[in-house]
Order: sequence, then structure tokens, then C-alpha cells
Amino acid sequence: MALMQRVENGQLVDNSAGATSSSTNKSNAASKSTSGLGKEAFLQLLVAQMQYQDPLEPMDNTEYVAQLATFSQLEAIQNMTDRVSYSMANDLVGKYVILNTATGNASGKVDYVMYENGDIYLAVGDGLYSLDDLDTVADSAYFEAFQMASVFSDMIAKLPPVSKVTKADASAIENARKVYDAMNSYQQGFVSKEDLDKLVALENKIKELTGTEGGSGEEDSSDKEEDSEVTDG
Repeated sequence: MALMQRVENGQLVDNSAGATSSSTNKSNAASKSTSGLGKEAFLQLLVAQMQYQDPLEPMDNTEYVAQLATFSQLEAIQNMTDRVSYSMANDLVGKYVILNTATGNASGKVDYVMYENGDIYLAVGDGLYSLDDLDTVADSAYFEAFQMASVFSDMIAKLPPVSKVTKADASAIENARKVYDAMNSYQQGFVSKEDLDKLVALENKIKELTGTEGGSGEEDSSDKEEDSEVTDG
């Protein structure tokens, strides 16, 4: 026989207990909001099943035991998962991380870990980020390479497309080249092929606009040397 019981706000209400029982259920639900059906709520549900079952067709006791055993297993798994998450978060303190958030990437060293309402937050720079946003944990060499590649990528993104480049962009293009050349081979491996290809194309376009192979700086130097030779002669 099907069990019938009034439900309020997603909680089973014990009709015989009145408003006091309803308030208790809401309090228990709020305290377990982060972990689904709590142990107390499960036991209340089990008691409700026993209380409102058909006395002529009682449910098998083994079914209750099986339900309780299943819940105990799920609770143990949840507790173990929480402990692993807390341990992992604590181990991140002092390490460099890259986070993928809804508003974009964030990166830096984890200063401390904060726990609030069952959620775990990492303090990186001036912000707090959910542990769920964690994308990469890096050592100092990896993080430095990532940062330098990001700076280079930002510089390339600010440069105009090849079709619109002018002589006025020569200095910015030269600065981008200096940043790339300052990287070691490991760091250069973090630079995307698209960014590097755009830099080379822009450099070639500048050479066309200035009419030199080596750029305006080399042309001026060559001219000065030739003038010097003529004067000495």
C-alpha cells in the first residue's frame, strides 16, 4: 500500500507533531543543504515509513536495513570525499595555481584556504576563488613561463592586423620581439604559434613599409657608417 504524508517545502511533515516537527525538519534541512539528504532526515523518513505503513501489509524489515546500509555507505563516501578535498586544498597553500573562472583566468600563489558553509575557497592575490575553479597547479618555473607567455600574448593582441599596420607601430612590434627574445627556450614553448606567426608577419610588413631588410634602426646605422667612410676619405 502506498504511503501518504503531507509535504511542505520539500520536507515530510509529521501530522501528529504539528508545527514543532515542521520547524525541526526545516532546521535539519538547512544544516545539511550542502550534502543532500542528511542522516537525521533519512532516519525521519524511515520512521515516517514505519509509522504510516499499512498494518495489514507491513514492509519487510530487511528493506529498512538495506536502506540504512545504503545510506551509511553513501555517507561514508561523502565524508571521505570531503576529507580528500580539504587535504588537497591545504596542500595548495604556497603553490602557484591557475584558475578558470566564469569571468576569465586568474593565477597566482595561494596565500591561504578558507572554508565557508561546506565550500572551499582559495585566496589568490586579492580574490577568493572556489576550489572547483582550479585548473592547474604549477611550480615556479612553469608559472613564470605561463606569465611571460600571457604578457607576450597581450602585447600581440593589442597590435593591429597586418593589413592595417603603419610605421607608427614599429616601436610596439619591436618591444614584442624583445619580450619574446628575452625568454628561454622553455618559456618560448608556452607561446602560441598564432601569436608568433602574427609577430613575424608584422615585422615583415614593417620592413616593406620602411624599405629595409633590417628595419629603420639598422638602416640609420648603415647610413652613418657610409657617411663616416666618405668623410674619412
